[in-house]
Amino acid sequence: MNILILGSGGREHSLAWAVMQNPKCDRLIVAPGNAGIAQIAECAALDVENGGAVVSFAEENAIDFVIVGPEAPLAAGVADRLREAGVLVFGPSADAAQLEASKSFTKEICDASNAPTAAYARFTEAEPAKAYVREQGTPIVVKADGLAAGKGVIVAMDEQTALEGIDDMFGGAFGGAGAEVVIEEFMEGEEASLFVLCDGEDILSIGTAQDHKRVGESDTGPNTGGMGAYSPAPVLSAEIEARAMEEIVRPTMAEMKRRGMPFQGVLYAGLMIKDAQPRLVEYNVRFGDPECQVLMMRLGAQVLDLLHAAAEGRLSETQVNWADDHAITVVMAAQGYPGSYVKGSAIKGLDALPEDSSNMVFHAGTKAVDGQVHAAGGRVLNVTARGNTLQEARDRAYAMVEGVDWPEGFYRRDIGWRAL
Repeated sequence: MNILILGSGGREHSLAWAVMQNPKCDRLIVAPGNAGIAQIAECAALDVENGGAVVSFAEENAIDFVIVGPEAPLAAGVADRLREAGVLVFGPSADAAQLEASKSFTKEICDASNAPTAAYARFTEAEPAKAYVREQGTPIVVKADGLAAGKGVIVAMDEQTALEGIDDMFGGAFGGAGAEVVIEEFMEGEEASLFVLCDGEDILSIGTAQDHKRVGESDTGPNTGGMGAYSPAPVLSAEIEARAMEEIVRPTMAEMKRRGMPFQGVLYAGLMIKDAQPRLVEYNVRFGDPECQVLMMRLGAQVLDLLHAAAEGRLSETQVNWADDHAITVVMAAQGYPGSYVKGSAIKGLDALPEDSSNMVFHAGTKAVDGQVHAAGGRVLNVTARGNTLQEARDRAYAMVEGVDWPEGFYRRDIGWRAL
């Protein structure tokens, strides 16, 4: 099978790594890829948000299966263009991708399917939004309605932070994503992520994870795209997972199908859990990043079979084979992230690190310059390991981090603390 993966981050590197292990993969191209991906697969320059360009590329390269990594091409309808051209694709339609691309759409779906979630209100102007905040009090959550690369959410513990967040969003801090703002009740509890494959009819849970969103240790400082993650998430017990599937995911999928926009791809359900009751925080319509990295580490070669079955509508005859193990990933980011950060610094020591089924450094924001790896993003490396226990996986990951020679980088030293 000739396979094309769209994307350039750590999520796509880990997907490529898992897919390459499956003997059904004859040729793998990742577009546009990064320095780490280029070491294991072909990379191609391609505008992944241009559906016509992706279709032409797939046809010219005899691609049998396309896996869409990030959310932006999905929201832009790239999966729709591929389906129209008869190319098998893993990823939802633009209509179904609204579950991530629009917070207010998701709330509407939750209302219609009685899925437990936070109370909310939506606004298109700053003053009514501010009045609502003053009336509700804090803590409160302010969200840019559209896609903001994982950063358009402000958990405001005081009124001033909420009001400033509203001004920032309507002032264009998140581009078009902030033209509408959703303000939600602050939910107490512990957050975890559930990943579910969907083929438009059937659903299959493929694992749980927990990530660390805030930049600083002990979960302090501003939100980021994620500073680390581990799988499985102990807080998401089998009983709570079953409840989330029955009360949240299944009714959502049924409502999407009823609206004529059946969901096919991976649904990431961000859940807040308190007193064994899961409530929906948000949906994403692709693998989380860096949660994907720990899931791929644990799933390995079967990933290709699972995604292929979802794309072909064969989930009812598919199952996941889990090892009783744990995986953890530590994000190494450029100094200054999530604010302004320096690009272009050289990273050394990677060649000496182990690369096997239990230890991998997935590249997130890197590029090759004269045979050297250079930082080219905010989150740059995902140092990932697995073990029989979370502690064993964590020890392995941090041992690898110590081997990375990159003075311009930083990382959190407490990934996994909630579980440990």
